[in-house]
Amino acid sequence: MRIRLALRNRAFFFFTFVMPLVFLFGAIAFFGKGGSREVAYVLGAILTITVMGSFWGLSVQLVTFREQGILRRFRIAPVPASAMLGSSIVSNYLLTLPIVVIEIVVCKYFYHLQSWGNLWEIFVLITLGSAAFAAFGLIVASVTNTMQETQMINNLLWTGFLFLSGATIPLAKFPGWLQHTALFIPATYLAAGLEAAANNRAHATEIITEFTALALGLVVAFEISRQLFRWEPEAKLAPRAKLWVLAALVPFLFFGAYENVKGNMLEHVQQDFQFMNGQAPMPRRAVPPVRHP
Repeated sequence: MRIRLALRNRAFFFFTFVMPLVFLFGAIAFFGKGGSREVAYVLGAILTITVMGSFWGLSVQLVTFREQGILRRFRIAPVPASAMLGSSIVSNYLLTLPIVVIEIVVCKYFYHLQSWGNLWEIFVLITLGSAAFAAFGLIVASVTNTMQETQMINNLLWTGFLFLSGATIPLAKFPGWLQHTALFIPATYLAAGLEAAANNRAHATEIITEFTALALGLVVAFEISRQLFRWEPEAKLAPRAKLWVLAALVPFLFFGAYENVKGNMLEHVQQDFQFMNGQAPMPRRAVPPVRHP
């Protein structure tokens, strides 16, 4: 039922299906240059935007359901808030997978992508990223009282996710201080991981930070959205409840601080960008030591 309702929502359909393909064809036309490395790098960025689209589409969808009284009908059944929110995340994930497959296949057969990349890493990052950003969207939907408030907060957060993560402008091109600031943004971990996985540049152990950050962000965001969830449009939250949106970013403050002090994510991002430009011919995959008899 959640999937059927989602397909009826124009905003959800646009941000899940239409917008990612527009970004894909536009980005490859302007930045792909026809080379396999460039196309793979662009693919990683486009997959990031596709996954992040669930943040906007799902928050708008849930607020629409509440304003139209659809959630009130679900409440008649013995369905807890966790089941409603969990079904939202799962249905969003199942609807995101087809467009992800289409993007990869288009790049492979129409834009001469030589390698499929590391499909296992891509799958895990897509799964964790889709669920995490869907949970972020559910928090926004839970703390806002009207569609206007939802769109305002979405615009603010979406702009930061889109332009400061490396999904649109390569993070390696940012000034140093901005690169270090981007390490506190959830989308940076998704973009860095997918760009490396699409080019098959990193072993899974090298992007364990990205996996862990997204998984922890998912758990925290889902619990916050569950606590703040409202069935009725008449049920209002106090203005201070909107600060819970910032609380969902606490795990990324920890990971950002760690990466700034001891991590090597920015070094890997720079190497991946150089590889895309042909300046770093060898992958940065971890090479096992050679054992001599």
